[in-house]
Order: sequence, then structure tokens, then C-alpha cells
Amino acid sequence: MGDVLLAGVWGLVAGAALLVGALVGFAVRVPQKVIAGVMAFGAGVLISAVSFELVGDAYEEAGLAPAAVGTLVGALAYTGGNVWLARRGARHRKRSGYRRAQAQPSEGEQGGSGMALALGALLDGVPESAVIGVSLLDGGAVSLVTVAAVFISNVPEGLSSAAGMKKAGRGRGYVFGVWGAIAAASMVSAVLGYAVIGAFSPAVIAGVTAVAAGAILAMIADTMIPEAFDDAHLAVGLITVSGFLVSFALSHL
Repeated sequence: MGDVLLAGVWGLVAGAALLVGALVGFAVRVPQKVIAGVMAFGAGVLISAVSFELVGDAYEEAGLAPAAVGTLVGALAYTGGNVWLARRGARHRKRSGYRRAQAQPSEGEQGGSGMALALGALLDGVPESAVIGVSLLDGGAVSLVTVAAVFISNVPEGLSSAAGMKKAGRGRGYVFGVWGAIAAASMVSAVLGYAVIGAFSPAVIAGVTAVAAGAILAMIADTMIPEAFDDAHLAVGLITVSGFLVSFALSHL
């Protein structure tokens, strides 16, 4: 029971970063270049964590084929869900709304887009949180690198998306209701990642880890890097590499 609660606590900690970012994005007008830079840094951090903490562990535990297949399955599942949600108004859910062509739609512009945005946030957050719980299965200690990577990446996600929601005319109750619910879902996902996945064999655990890795990589490429590139432009590569190296260094301490 102690480890289950621990998984929930770490999942909540990582998910709470979305609320922190949303609070800043809703209350303060943050310069677009700052949002883009932090988003690029968070993308680099996540890419490193996925490479060395998730896909690397899956490969060591189950071999190349399960790791590769699991990663592809995760990417396919995320992409399928993302395409479905994009058609319902959630295509630019991580956008700050600075460019009108990439702004989130209001409920008047596209009915049901509010629910689609909430489901999109859930789609983005569940794989990240689940692997936090799964990481506890390896020796009873959470992967602090994974938690740090998710936390760091969640701040700009919440910041940019909340700013976009505000520009689309959504109120404080909706914005913080969505991110509060996602923070709670992060806690539940981490608990399920530990309690449910832990009942399976190491090979299955490795496969699930790879699936989560594929979903996270697809999310980075589809939602985080485009937002970062729009305003960071030529600096996005350097900032992303910096985030990658920070996460890499943490994983080798």
C-alpha cells in the first residue's frame, strides 16, 4: 500500500506542474519567445527521458522487437486519438493563441471543442503519469529523472494552453477545472501504472513502457515542438538540446 500511495503522490506532483503553468498563463502575459523557449527546453527533457529511461529500459528488459513494436503502437494510438480530437476542435490545444490561424476555437466557433480540449489534455497527460508509477516497479524507488522530465515539460504545456484557452474566451472555472482534473488524473494514472501493470511479467511491463514512450514521442513532435518553433525559430534546436543534456545528466548521476 505504501508504494501505491507513493506512486500517487509522485503522479500528483508531476501533474500539479500543469496547474502551476496554467496559473501563470492565465494571470500573466508571458512573452511568446519565453513560452517557446520553455516549451523547447521541456521537449528536450522529455526526449531524453523517453530515450534513456523508457525505451532504453524496455530494450534491456525485453529486447529490440518488443521495445520497437511497443513504441510504434504507442505512437499509432496517440496519433489516432489526436486525429479524432483535432477534428473536434482540439488541434491547437497547446497553442497560446498568439497567431489567429493556430488559436483554439471558442465554444461558439465549434461546439463541443471545450470537451475535446479537455480530452486532449487527458490524452497528453496519461502516458507520462503512467510511466511514473511503472518506474516504481524497478526496485521500489521512483525514477526522479522521469518525474523531473514530466514536471518540467508540464509547466510550459499548462502555461501555453491556458493562455490559449483564455484568448478563446474560456473562463477561469473552465481553465482550472480542466487542469485540476488532469492533475488528479495524473495521480490516478500513476497509481494504476504501478498497481495494475505491476501484476504482469517483466516483458509485458517493458512493452507497456515502450507504448507510453511512443505516445509521448508522438505528442512532443505533434504539439510541443511546433509551438516552440513558431517563436523560437533558429534557437529552438539549441534550447531543445540543452533540455536533452540536462535530463541526460540527471539520469547518469
